Amino acid sequence: MNKYIPIIGLEVHIELSTKTKMFCGCSPDHFAKTPNTQTCPVCLGLPGALPFANKEAINSVIKFGVAFNCQINEFTKFDRKHYFYPDLPKGYQISQYDLPLCLKGKYEIEKTKTLIDITRIHLEEDTAKLVHQGKKTLVDFNRSGVALMELVTEPDFHDAESVTSFLKDVQLSARYLGVSNADMEKGSMRLEANISLSTDGKLPDYKVEIKNINSFKFMVNAINAEIKRQEEILIKDERVVQETRGYNEQTQKTFSQRTKEEAKDYRYFPEPDIPPIRINQDEISKLKESLSELPKDKRKRLKDKYNLPEDYMEILTNDIEKCDYFEKAVKEIKDFRPKAIADLIINKKLDIAKIIKLTKVEYASAEETQKAVKEVIEENKKAHEDYKNGKEQILGFLIGQIQKKLKGKGEINKIKEGLIV
Repeated sequence: MNKYIPIIGLEVHIELSTKTKMFCGCSPDHFAKTPNTQTCPVCLGLPGALPFANKEAINSVIKFGVAFNCQINEFTKFDRKHYFYPDLPKGYQISQYDLPLCLKGKYEIEKTKTLIDITRIHLEEDTAKLVHQGKKTLVDFNRSGVALMELVTEPDFHDAESVTSFLKDVQLSARYLGVSNADMEKGSMRLEANISLSTDGKLPDYKVEIKNINSFKFMVNAINAEIKRQEEILIKDERVVQETRGYNEQTQKTFSQRTKEEAKDYRYFPEPDIPPIRINQDEISKLKESLSELPKDKRKRLKDKYNLPEDYMEILTNDIEKCDYFEKAVKEIKDFRPKAIADLIINKKLDIAKIIKLTKVEYASAEETQKAVKEVIEENKKAHEDYKNGKEQILGFLIGQIQKKLKGKGEINKIKEGLIV
């Protein structure tokens, strides 16, 4: 048995789908756009440019915080987080430090019933993007200033699988609430994991941050690789260095990037150009009432209402459009079992119109069915007797003969009833 217990905390960055950037009027839709075409003096950090807070972004974070059972701060503010890097033209990032929008949330992972504490959910501006071309590194400022929500958890995870379960629900929740498409391939959801190993389950005095995680598979591999690396160090009675590391998919190992900073290194202080924000309870209540159904609630409802298999529920909740199709189809096709409708949507990828066409069969009348059954029994007396005596395999043959006479319009249950007599 392994004597080391992994202690894992998460930082999840999600770009919000707002109409404008966080502190200016530029478009936030930066993916695959011509570099440096969606900028202004504010997001370029030019001297004298004054930022103004995006109300839509603030509301999005509050909705997300409510969904994750957070307390909402009625008094909040923005702060300057100082560090020098080419993707940060001002030399600081406008973020939130001691008074975030949301804090002290809780979320239960359904599969394991593990309760995860959410430390905080705050709002900040995204940085520019570095583009590496051979020996040159260029800067694209289109992403600079995009509204970025950051969710930070307590170190409550102990394996990569539970991390994945939680993060998939975070991604789905962002989509259900309409605050972001959280597309990892486009960089609108980015993950960081803080990993330590403990012998007693208590948090040790160090943590290693794995950055630039761009897929769930990448994350699982990176976490497992870092756990293995730390185990090898601790087994030799050596000390694990607190640092930031990346993960190389080719070598399947993590690599050192830089020594990890502490909060004091960022020299936080209140943002002087943006006044503090007060949020009253009426606003919070209205946002709470506007929340759409969340993934975990939808899964429970699908199970209770339609009695669907676990894998069907998972597939449907993971695809909002497909789930909407399913529920509309169930409503319109009352004579067809929900599981059968789900099967057609999931496995045959049929839309409602095709399902209705397939399922709305004009069945033969009771008289026509009875007549066909009698004729088949008369023509196949021995087969019918064998069926009545328990040879179930003959049933398919008899039904086939009856359906031939009815040109496929026989209702199976009525045919079976006729054959039993």
